Amino acid sequence: MIIFYSPDIASSHELDEEQSSHAVRVLRHKDGDPLVIVDGNGNFFNTHIINAHPKHCTVEIDDVTQENHWQYFVELAVAPTKNLDRIEWFLEKATEMGLDRFVPLRCRYSERKELKTDRIKKIIASAMKQSLKATMPKVEEMTDIKNFLKEEFDGQKFIAHCIKDAPRKLLSKEIKAGSKVRVLIGPEGDFSDEEVALALANGYVPVSLGEQRLRTETAALASVHTIHVINEISK
Repeated sequence: MIIFYSPDIASSHELDEEQSSHAVRVLRHKDGDPLVIVDGNGNFFNTHIINAHPKHCTVEIDDVTQENHWQYFVELAVAPTKNLDRIEWFLEKATEMGLDRFVPLRCRYSERKELKTDRIKKIIASAMKQSLKATMPKVEEMTDIKNFLKEEFDGQKFIAHCIKDAPRKLLSKEIKAGSKVRVLIGPEGDFSDEEVALALANGYVPVSLGEQRLRTETAALASVHTIHVINEISK
């Protein structure tokens, strides 16, 4: 099944130029053909084409169904890698697994201090469609970690760091099924001692992902997977 994405489909009844072209020119859809469109807010729109225009494909909505979304919350705050391909890979795969919110962090040892989110949002939208989801993960702008740590969060808060001999708990043993979970993943140079101390002062629990030393994007994806596994096996 091919899914199209239009955030305002409920009011516009129209695909944008890029998706109109894909539907009409590439897939050769015609008037009357059915299309499934998602709005990124958890809704599947079953529609049919009433004007197969390659730039402004217009549809009529037949019915709307809601996505059976997971009953917990997955948030990752990650210091983006210098090589943008690696963080894009993470976001693609995390969206496929199930991600609710992504916050790029600016840390003391960050390799990347700025991040343009337009391309990232396109990658996430594509992954959402390909994995047959209807909910678009929320992507925030680059945020300084000191400001982010003060942000209110009604759930479990974890910081994964690699400071030698510092006490840490295993993430998989700390996650409570059905809860909102936020995990912080640092840059390749790790969080600074000051950043870790500030996180602990703001109620974050220091955690480890295991004995292996993981790259930033691997640790972030492992965290997403762990949250889902803990929730699945608790059913």
